[in-house]
Amino acid sequence: MTGGQRHFRLGLVVNPLAGVGGPAAQKGSDHQGIQAQARRGELSLTAPARALQFLQRLVVPEECALTLVTVPGPMGGDLLQGLPLHAEIADYRPATHTTAADTQESVHALLAQRLDLLVFVGGDGTARDVCRVVGPSQPVLGVPAGVKMHSGVYAISPAMAAELVSQLMAGALVNLGLREVRDIDEDAFRLGQVKSRYFGEMLVPEEGHFVQQVKQGGLEVEELVLLDIAQHLDREMTSDTLVIAGPGSTTLGVLRNWGLEGTLLGVDLILGGQLVGRDLDAVTLERNLSEHTGPVLLVITAIGGQGHVTGRGNQQLTPWVLRRVGRDRLRIIATKTKLKTLAGRPLAMDSGDPALDKEWSGYIPVITGYEDVVLYPLGLFQPSQPAPQ
Repeated sequence: MTGGQRHFRLGLVVNPLAGVGGPAAQKGSDHQGIQAQARRGELSLTAPARALQFLQRLVVPEECALTLVTVPGPMGGDLLQGLPLHAEIADYRPATHTTAADTQESVHALLAQRLDLLVFVGGDGTARDVCRVVGPSQPVLGVPAGVKMHSGVYAISPAMAAELVSQLMAGALVNLGLREVRDIDEDAFRLGQVKSRYFGEMLVPEEGHFVQQVKQGGLEVEELVLLDIAQHLDREMTSDTLVIAGPGSTTLGVLRNWGLEGTLLGVDLILGGQLVGRDLDAVTLERNLSEHTGPVLLVITAIGGQGHVTGRGNQQLTPWVLRRVGRDRLRIIATKTKLKTLAGRPLAMDSGDPALDKEWSGYIPVITGYEDVVLYPLGLFQPSQPAPQ
C-alpha cells in the first residue's frame, strides 16, 4: 500500500469460443465442428462481448489502484483497447485457434504474477480447465458465457460479477467459500440425457445475490401438477397462437400433456396445437417470429436450484426474440417444489442484454397449477427495496 492506496491485482482469461453452440441449438461448444464454424465466422462469438460487459461495469474506487493482468490476443489483451484500465500482459501467447491447453497455460502464466482474484469467462468446460490449474487457496470467479453452466463458481451475470469485484476493491467484507465445478457429457446431452459429473472445487467470493448455485436436477415433478399447468395454459391458446416452448422437464411435461413430443433440451414451436418445429436454433426461431402475425406465447421454466429463466441452456432465446415476444407474453411455469429450492432468491435473467434484464426485472406471475399463480421476484433487486413497477 502506497500513500494510503490499496492495490488490487485482477487476473482475466477469456475462452473466446465459449457459448458459440448456444444460439445454434447445440448443447455445448466443445465439438470440433462447432468450433470450426465459429472460426469461419458462421457462428457469432458471445464470450468476448460478455467479458467486455464485465470490464465496462467495473468501478474502481479512488482509494484502490487496479492492475488487470491478462494474456495477449483474444483471451484477454484484445479486449482492453480503449478501456481506462492499467494492465500487465503475462508472458504467454495463446495459439491463434485456442484450445483447452491455452486456457490452462494462460492460467499458469497469470498465477505466476500473484493475483488477488482470477476471473475467467466461459462455461463449465472452461471452469474444468481452470480448476485443473488453480490451488485451493486462490480465489476465482467465473463470468458466465457458456451454453451449460451447472457449476457454482459463476456470478449470476457479467454485471453482477463486476459489482462483486467492485465491492472487493472497495474493501467490503465478502466471504469466500468452496464451490463445486461440474460439467456434463455433451454427446449424451445432445441425445437428451443429462449426465453431470463432479470435477472439483474452487474458492469463490460468495454473496447470495451475485453468485449462482449449483444446478439441481432430479427434483420431484408431479404429473398432476404438470397436467394442471398444461390446462391453465391451454385456455390462452387459439388457432393462430404461436407458442415457443423452452427446454426443461417441466416444459416437456406440459407439451406431453398436450399430446406433443417436444425436446427436453431444445426450443420447440407449437402453432394451432400442432408441433411445427423441434430443437430450433436462434436464426430459425427469429425467422418464424418475423413471419408470424398472430399472438405469441413464450413458455419457459426456471432451472432448479439456480433460478435462471434465460441464459442457461436456452441461448436460442436471443434478446431480439425476447423483445419481439414481450414481457407480458412471457409465461414462466414451475412447480412450487422447484420454487422452494430457491430459498427466496429471485428468478434470474442473463439474456446477454443488461438493459433488457433490467427492464424485465420486478415481480412476475409464475404459473404453478390450474388457476394457481404466485407472484415471484424476477431480476436482482434487494428484497427490502420496493418492487420495480
